[in-house]
Amino acid sequence: MQTTTDRVTHAARWEGALRRWLTHERASASAAGARGPGGNARLTATTGLVLLALLAVEGVTLVAMGPLLSVHVFVGVLLIPPVLLKLASTGYRFVRYYTRDRAYRAAGPPHTALRLLAPLVVASTAALLGTGVLMLVLGPPARWLVAAHIVSFAVWVGAVGVHVLAHLPRVVTLSSADARGPRHERHGVHPRRVVVGAALVIGLAAAVVALPSAVPWHALVG
Repeated sequence: MQTTTDRVTHAARWEGALRRWLTHERASASAAGARGPGGNARLTATTGLVLLALLAVEGVTLVAMGPLLSVHVFVGVLLIPPVLLKLASTGYRFVRYYTRDRAYRAAGPPHTALRLLAPLVVASTAALLGTGVLMLVLGPPARWLVAAHIVSFAVWVGAVGVHVLAHLPRVVTLSSADARGPRHERHGVHPRRVVVGAALVIGLAAAVVALPSAVPWHALVG
């Protein structure tokens, strides 16, 4: 049996590991700067924060899908351009790192477990959004897509839940640095805001166009 001393020692080790990880995340976020990999990281973080806000709204619609179906569809379509932007920014980092760009190699890769999880995050996100779009295009007769949408959602929740929890401290740090950090450390903040804003505008336009396609589903959902 573990003694009290052993349990205290074990807890202290976990606490120390957590503190070291958080310290590393804050330090790397600060050291990255606002150019090159630092700018890429801040763009990814800001986009991620926008996605978290939109996903929170989308999650609320699941509580009352019937009356909130149109909101669910509107936000779901609105999510697509920011999701593509985040995939583009992380994909760019991936390519630059594995083509041995010096700055990106110096910034270092994500944790190994998160790199292994990334394909599942991407695949489940693509499946979730893809089945949702197909449901709007094909209409209620394609009910098999409902099952595919639900299954992809179940996988997506697990994968993205781990992804968000792991990256949240860094996302908050980088987003805050772009919003409130010293001016000399916010190089490129305006182009990043324009890119994120453009993704949202495109998403809004697409959502408005897609919204009428939700009408046939109201009779099925109730």
